[in-house]
Amino acid sequence: MAELAELREQLDQIDDKIAELYEKRMEVCAQVGEYKIKAGKKVFDRQREKEKLADVASKVKGEFNRKGIQEVYQQLMSMSRKLQYQQLVSAGALGRLPFIPVDSLDKENARVVFQGTEGAYSQAAMQQFFGPDVNSFHVRTFREAMEAIEEGSADYAVLPIENSSAGPVNEMYDLLDEFENYIVAETILPVVHTLSGLPGAKLSDIRRVYSKAEALMQTSRFLEDHSDWQKISVVNTAIAAKKVLNDQDISQGAVCSAYAAKVHGLSVLVEEINDDPDNCTRFIVVTNQKVYLKNASKISIRFELPHQSGSLYGILSHFIYNDLNMTKIESRPIKGKQWEYRFFVDFEGNMEDGAVKNAIRGLREEARNLKILGNY
Repeated sequence: MAELAELREQLDQIDDKIAELYEKRMEVCAQVGEYKIKAGKKVFDRQREKEKLADVASKVKGEFNRKGIQEVYQQLMSMSRKLQYQQLVSAGALGRLPFIPVDSLDKENARVVFQGTEGAYSQAAMQQFFGPDVNSFHVRTFREAMEAIEEGSADYAVLPIENSSAGPVNEMYDLLDEFENYIVAETILPVVHTLSGLPGAKLSDIRRVYSKAEALMQTSRFLEDHSDWQKISVVNTAIAAKKVLNDQDISQGAVCSAYAAKVHGLSVLVEEINDDPDNCTRFIVVTNQKVYLKNASKISIRFELPHQSGSLYGILSHFIYNDLNMTKIESRPIKGKQWEYRFFVDFEGNMEDGAVKNAIRGLREEARNLKILGNY
């Protein structure tokens, strides 16, 4: 049996040949790219690649090698496509993406909608971004907020999309997919829950506590110390504060923000009752215009993929190859298609960046129903 050093030397010789052949292959791929640019042909030819994979698999023996050679060629063809997408960008074939860069958002003259009622965390997030004197109104549901900006009764909507402890707001992802509205900014609001009650109430008076289900969950440790209290879920924390005010029952308390307590004239009985002191919610600012700030540094997209092995792996390679940092990925089931999913991805970049254009070109060719949700 050959010594390990001898075997490694053989592998080195084989690898040298593979590296040389890889360079030759990429040179030919570049010529193919030039031809496709001149002829106006698409880079991605799914049927051609399918045939190529079947062909190379037929040239090796054993199931292990057949799977292995197909995986190798999937990567080779992927690198070929990425080279050709770069050529397209360099040739100006991609052009500008259908979004207009702007220097700033008109916060002073904007009319803004938020979901909830007076005192809601959404209102606090809106004022954090637009200022305390913002011209605003509120609606009952997220859908109504999206409809308000789509029809033009509001310029912007401020809506929650993710909480650091409760996770994503799934309904928002579905609405971003459904409506032709776009993210132009985000603001992160610390979520600091209090136990608040009527003026003059004491902690010993409390028998029932109202709040949003998630807020009750986020303050479970504090509430468990008062196991005799009845915990009642309502639509949101601001509604809880409003109910305590309206009922004028000293035995009722609300888990809500200090802001909501102030708006509804309640007294804070216990401050900062969160289980997680670093809890925060990310809110997005949405409009019906395809615009983005010139200094935007994050892009959100959504796409669908064929229900087959390796499809997500192949798509995500466009971020890796273009040195784009993917910061988040979420999936939502596609209605009417069992076990098929729509993906939402956030990654760092600006639409003017060549790497971003190159990645989006590849994603558009290889994924289904790509939509840019915003650059912010």
